[in-house]
Amino acid sequence: VLAFPGCSALDLLAPSGAVRDIYDLQPVSLPAAGQRTSRRLMVLMPTAPAALTTDRILIKADPIVVSYLPEASWADSVPDMLQSLLIRSTASAGRLGFVGPQGAGPVPDTVLLTRIDAFEVTAQGDGRFVAQIALEMTVLRDRDQRVLGTRRFESALALPTDRAEVIARGFQQLLDDLLPAAASWVLARAA
Repeated sequence: VLAFPGCSALDLLAPSGAVRDIYDLQPVSLPAAGQRTSRRLMVLMPTAPAALTTDRILIKADPIVVSYLPEASWADSVPDMLQSLLIRSTASAGRLGFVGPQGAGPVPDTVLLTRIDAFEVTAQGDGRFVAQIALEMTVLRDRDQRVLGTRRFESALALPTDRAEVIARGFQQLLDDLLPAAASWVLARAA
C-alpha cells in the first residue's frame, strides 16, 4: 500500500493473470462555513460514455482510439468513484442535513445530476501526457424538477510520463482543485 493521501495501490489478480495495481482517489474536506440546514441533497449516479463506465484508467493516443493502462485500475468504476467523492466532499462542509445517493436516505429537497465528459489521459505528440477531467453538473429542486443551476467544471494537468502512479497522483491533484469548487457551487444552490 502506498502511504500518501490520494492514492493507494493494492495488488489484484487481473483476469489475464497479470498483477494489477489499484488506485483510490480521495475526497476533499471543505471548511465548515455558513449555517447548517435540514435540507437534503441526493447525488445521482453520474452518467458517462461507455469507455468511462469501467474501473480501467483510460488513455487516448488518438481522438478515436480508446485504450487502458494494462496493469492498473481505479478502486471502483469512474461513475461510482466520482459519486462517492462528490457525496463525501459536499457532506464535509456540514451545511446540509443529509447528502447521499439515491435510495439511501430521506426524500431529497434537491438533486445533483452529473455528466462525466472526460476522465482520461491524452497522449501528446511530444511524448508528454495530459490528465483531464470534465464534468457538467446540474442541481434540481426535487418537488417540481426546476433547474437551480448548471455549470461545467473542467481541469487538465500535464504529466511527464504514463506511469500509473504518476497518473493517479495527477488525477488527485486535479480533484483537489476541482472538488472544492464543485461542492461549494452545489452547496450554494442546495442549502
